[in-house]
Amino acid sequence: MHPLRTFAVFTALGFRRFSAYRLATAAGAFTNTVFGLIKASITVGVIGAAGGELAGYDALTGATYAWLTQAIIAPVQIFAWDELAQRIRTGDIAVDLARPVDLQMTYLAGDLGRAAFQVLPRGLPPLVAGALVTGLALPHTALPYLLGALALLLGVVVSFLCRWLVNIAAFWLVELRGLMTLYVVSVGAFSGVLIPVHWFPSWLASVAAASPFPSMVQTPVDLLMGRVEGAPALRLLAVQVLWVLMIGVAGRVALRRGVRTVVVQGG
Repeated sequence: MHPLRTFAVFTALGFRRFSAYRLATAAGAFTNTVFGLIKASITVGVIGAAGGELAGYDALTGATYAWLTQAIIAPVQIFAWDELAQRIRTGDIAVDLARPVDLQMTYLAGDLGRAAFQVLPRGLPPLVAGALVTGLALPHTALPYLLGALALLLGVVVSFLCRWLVNIAAFWLVELRGLMTLYVVSVGAFSGVLIPVHWFPSWLASVAAASPFPSMVQTPVDLLMGRVEGAPALRLLAVQVLWVLMIGVAGRVALRRGVRTVVVQGG
């Protein structure tokens, strides 16, 4: 089968797999909306305490930022994921490696299918609630949405590749909970999902910029809101592409070396 067709098949399978969990999806959408209300309220309160404007955000744009982050965290999947690590620990990875497909690409395709399904049922409810409760400061032209959609796609890929690297560590580590906890904390701190990275002091913003985490949330939201346009927007997309290439290559190298350490135990 042609690689592109294989990729499309696994993407469709990923979409179908997650579309089967409709109650879980509804519960997740409700939770995202509730937390969106909490985050928007806190964000507006902080901006009000700062005098009505903070790092270019007023009350409306701050609330919009909070609602948008809640809308995209499910597709981007910033939380822990250990499916691959569990297959490595049990030895089931040997079955995956025996298949005539590229392991990293098939997992990526499945994750893109998952994200494609979750965009609307997990992302739309927080935005509807935001429009009704606080209002949304969104662009009135198409270009920011097109750039934002591309940035969101790249953010999903960056997120997957980072989670892939964490899972690949199971080839060498007996216990991954500490590493996964560190990863989730780092994403929460530096991706912009809690507060905009623009609010950080300059030294901490530099630390965040040196990581791939802002490419997951901050960049898509900035482009969707139209806060970054023209050449700066293209530079942000280029940074995302650079992270995809670097982390993708690192993931392939780690897999190749990890496979050499595999010992499959029967049972």
